[in-house]
Amino acid sequence: QRQLVESGGGTVQPGGSLRLGCAASGFGLDHHAVGWFRQVRGGEREGVACITFTNGLTYYKESVKGRFTISRDGAKNTVYLQMNSLKPEDTAVYYCGAKIDLCVPSVRSYNYWGQGTQVNVSS
Repeated sequence: QRQLVESGGGTVQPGGSLRLGCAASGFGLDHHAVGWFRQVRGGEREGVACITFTNGLTYYKESVKGRFTISRDGAKNTVYLQMNSLKPEDTAVYYCGAKIDLCVPSVRSYNYWGQGTQVNVSS
């Protein structure tokens, strides 16, 4: 069974950091793109960052550039999202999604999803 499992959410103060992990099981992430998305209650799921697993090309939402870093670990079949300088507006449920080949903006193009992990940024 192919699945993604997120980890690393929690509550931090503004300016703090968190690292999210997305581990794949049942399939290898080679030749896949893995994206991090977030969704607030009542809102649409939006892309935050994406990485092409094979060559490491990365893409970021404008508002997180310079603060978030997406990376991958082939040995662990895992993608990470390092989030620094967190702001209250980063509060959301974060999901990872995977698709074949390249990163694309459309959420609907991603075939595999994790269960989500809550990130709260609050003082």
